Amino acid sequence: MQEQFTRTALLLGEEGIHKLNRSRVAIFGIGGVGGYTVEALARSGVGHFLLVDNDKVALSNLNRQIIATLDTVGRYKTQVMKERILSINPEAEVETRECFFLPENAEEFDFSSFDYVVDAVDTVAAKLELVVRAKKAGVPVISSMGAGNKLDPTRFEVADIYQTSVCPLARVMRRELKNRGVKELKVVYSREEPRTPAKSPLEEDKASVRRSIPGSTAFVPSVAGLIAAGEVIKDLTKRL
Repeated sequence: MQEQFTRTALLLGEEGIHKLNRSRVAIFGIGGVGGYTVEALARSGVGHFLLVDNDKVALSNLNRQIIATLDTVGRYKTQVMKERILSINPEAEVETRECFFLPENAEEFDFSSFDYVVDAVDTVAAKLELVVRAKKAGVPVISSMGAGNKLDPTRFEVADIYQTSVCPLARVMRRELKNRGVKELKVVYSREEPRTPAKSPLEEDKASVRRSIPGSTAFVPSVAGLIAAGEVIKDLTKRL
């Protein structure tokens, strides 16, 4: 066992570390939530990753995304995250896909090859497709609900989607998943009411005018990502 995982082994045991090392986790969305999920999984000893995202690091990411620094602006988030994983665990295997997961390209992903799926994407259509595909393949999945426009990281909970409340995204997901016959889904969600953001300083930018930009902080999406990672680790090692 590698020395960097000995402290974790005191809690999970060597067998737990070996199991995590053999596990293959797919993370869709390497942003404020997904980046911290990957970080915690890498530091816990997960040995195989698939990172899926088509975004590049932007200056506006510096306030909340673990991979965002002035040195990484303009680079694909998947590539920066891969380098970070390998700087923690050089023996890890990391595959990247520089694309957005969509219903139109879902067939390109073999969900049966994963031991766990993390949904940290933004769009409802992509989230629904991810969940349905993972469920069909019999692969555990955890989905992150809305973390934007919130300030209280203590309001996050882990629950089944049908037991959620307050979160507008979870409300839409409940309805759409029920229509698709999905009976359960583990989610990380916040019971905090979303706040109305102030006028964006970027509103002079035409791209900003076309869509609503949620406010975010360093300490809300990161907590959601770490909670998601904890659930992945717990589920992957629960049979020990």
